[in-house]
Amino acid sequence: MATGLRSWKSYIANLNTCSRGMVCTRVRAEGGDRSYSFVHLEPAQYVWGALAAFIIGFAKTGVPGSGIVMVPMMAAVFGGRLSVGATLPMLVFADCFAVAFYRTHAQWSHLKVLAPWVIGGLIAGTGLLDYLGTHPSKTDYLGPIIGGLVLIMLGLSMLRGKLGDRLVPHSPEGRAVTGVVAGFSTMVSNAAGPVMAIYMTAAGLAKEQLMGTTAWYFFIFNLSKVPLLLWLTWRHPDMPMITKPTFIFNLWMFPVILVAAFFGRWVLPRIPQKPFNNTVLVLATLAALYLFLPKR
Repeated sequence: MATGLRSWKSYIANLNTCSRGMVCTRVRAEGGDRSYSFVHLEPAQYVWGALAAFIIGFAKTGVPGSGIVMVPMMAAVFGGRLSVGATLPMLVFADCFAVAFYRTHAQWSHLKVLAPWVIGGLIAGTGLLDYLGTHPSKTDYLGPIIGGLVLIMLGLSMLRGKLGDRLVPHSPEGRAVTGVVAGFSTMVSNAAGPVMAIYMTAAGLAKEQLMGTTAWYFFIFNLSKVPLLLWLTWRHPDMPMITKPTFIFNLWMFPVILVAAFFGRWVLPRIPQKPFNNTVLVLATLAALYLFLPKR
């Protein structure tokens, strides 16, 4: 019990805020302060953060799949691990607009068949983040794995004419792969956009149906990630994923997301169906290729 109390105190200590323009993570352990880690936010970093926020809002209501571009931007501001939690509140906020705009167009049948597999992917992703909290590595193995799976799904989608209903993203096997990969990738890097974009496009959904279905998908599962990331922060207080300072940063970015969400809603009706599908697939391909690049 004493160990649990110390972990809880360390978790609470991580919610401290330093001076304005600075994200501070403070870890307390038995016998005093164990370590201090500071992330100073320079004006340029706020610009990157605001650009990432705009992309998030626009992707949720305008062109899905493009939102993965914000992943390296947020990582540049907060670092890889902390950026996952720092991005989540902005995603949930943008999801609210997507649900409000397109909720009546959702195709719930697709969500129901994916849900069990997505939950499995979330659990696997949580387990990996827990392991990495104890055994950190400088090498990013996740990016190439996720990118490779996205490219495989893209290839299968393009071969639908030859494969028929075998192994395409909306076949039973394809649904299992899509669900697990989407749950895993959204948990470890907020990078499920291309996976879902390929699946929904391959299913032949109209753009409004695609937007409505993905809106509910991300709203539900992004919310479910909040307690998991809080648990990971409690488990590894010296490597937190959600902190009070990052949430304050999110509050500053919410107006940017608001503007971007309405801009995306304005853009969507002005994009014809075929160019819309092609744009989504091209962005998913570029995002997947980006995941193969070495990260600093």
